[in-house]
Amino acid sequence: MNNTLIAILVTLVSTVVSMIVYPKVLRFAKTHHIVDNPNARKLQRVPVPVLGGMVVYVGILAGVAVLCFFMTTPLMGWGLFGMTIMMAIGTWDDIHELPASFRFLIEIGLVTAFIFLTGVYVDSFHGLWGIYKLPEWLGVLSSIVAGVGLINAVNLIDGVDGYSSGYGMLACTCFGIMFWSTWSPIMVCITLIVVGALIPFFMHNVFGVKSKMFIGDGGTLMLGMLITMLVFSSLSTKSQHLMLENEGVGLIAFALAVTCIPVFDTLRVMTMRILRGTSPFKPDKTHLHHLFVDMEFSHLGAALVILALNGMVVVVWYLLWKLGASIDVQFYVVFSLGILITFGFYKFMKVQQNGGPKDAEGYPQGTRIWHAFCRFGNWTHREKKLFWIKLRLLMDGPLMGNKEKS
Repeated sequence: MNNTLIAILVTLVSTVVSMIVYPKVLRFAKTHHIVDNPNARKLQRVPVPVLGGMVVYVGILAGVAVLCFFMTTPLMGWGLFGMTIMMAIGTWDDIHELPASFRFLIEIGLVTAFIFLTGVYVDSFHGLWGIYKLPEWLGVLSSIVAGVGLINAVNLIDGVDGYSSGYGMLACTCFGIMFWSTWSPIMVCITLIVVGALIPFFMHNVFGVKSKMFIGDGGTLMLGMLITMLVFSSLSTKSQHLMLENEGVGLIAFALAVTCIPVFDTLRVMTMRILRGTSPFKPDKTHLHHLFVDMEFSHLGAALVILALNGMVVVVWYLLWKLGASIDVQFYVVFSLGILITFGFYKFMKVQQNGGPKDAEGYPQGTRIWHAFCRFGNWTHREKKLFWIKLRLLMDGPLMGNKEKS
């Protein structure tokens, strides 16, 4: 069987398996009351089952199992092991709320173990600032910091429906295209398997009511570990992508472009928490997706706009490369866009929210710019449109059947 047919097969397997196990996991979560309860920080108004990550994990596991019949690599095995541990720790956290410090130590241990077991990590800057091969100690240390940071960044974007799973699909698609361009068939198949496993969850998470589940910490930590593995694979000198250096591709800039919004948004949020004298891990409502919700965007509207901004950064990087920009320029532009979108835009819109005329009680009503964004946000609410209703019935109907009426 050729590689294209293998890629199609494993993608279909992961998608179908996710579709099949979804109602079973949903019933298990409801029966055992494994739900995310609403509070002042969260955006939902009712308890929502929180084992969606398990659905995605089983789909990935099925796809990888089929892939092993055709091709395999130690990287795939150790990556799956790391994702399994993250899935278990995150799911336990969803149920019993583990201390953030304990999770942090597990993440450090897992990233470190992955590096030493596979030898795959950021061991080169691939020409950025004229730097190529890094000293081993520096490469390992910087990779641990980057990997743990990326895991937490992906974990922290899970705030509105469709965002974390949509980002997982976007990131895997971008890395998959890069792996395809250097023909790394195993890595291409892995990215397609993840996209396939995420699609059924995304549809239920966004359009379902009775069938809605959250991906939970289990799912986001697992995705964070996966994306860390993809970043390491794309930047390691053990990979097959070194030919891209000779074509002027800024590999560091590319990886930063793909991870841009989660990384810079997390840096902003944690920096502001530290400046306020609170723990950087203390939850609040200051993420970029919270800003869009304040501007009256729907959950899907907020998710799609943020994903579009992240996609725009990737497109800008691609155009810079095609136009012959140097590796350093590619990096500087991507870095600047990350700062502009997360730090700059967030601060600008908060100024607009707190400006404008005051009401009778002295509270600001927002500027014209703020209200213009709010009008656009209101337009994104399509829940009463016919296509949305049909999708909701499609997601809820087959799952509920006659077994659940509530």
